[in-house]
Amino acid sequence: MKLFMVHVGFYDKSIGEGIYETHLNYFIAAEDSKDAKTKTHALKEFQERSMHIDGIKEISNVQGYEVILKENAMQNDGEILSYDEAKEL
Repeated sequence: MKLFMVHVGFYDKSIGEGIYETHLNYFIAAEDSKDAKTKTHALKEFQERSMHIDGIKEISNVQGYEVILKENAMQNDGEILSYDEAKEL
């Protein structure tokens, strides 16, 4: 498995009368770019908001560190810091 960042866009009518495109990034574990595209299209939020894919990037290393995915049966989303918590670091 590889890690992909999928950059998506969509128009939200509740923001600026829907004229501005909003963007999000999804991090997807997939075999290849095509598999990442398929998995992204299957996301409920992607379908509900009529999103489209603007780009897909394989993330293989970050600042000199290799990214290795290994299967883990336990769900752990990692630490999430709020705005205030991050500001205090």
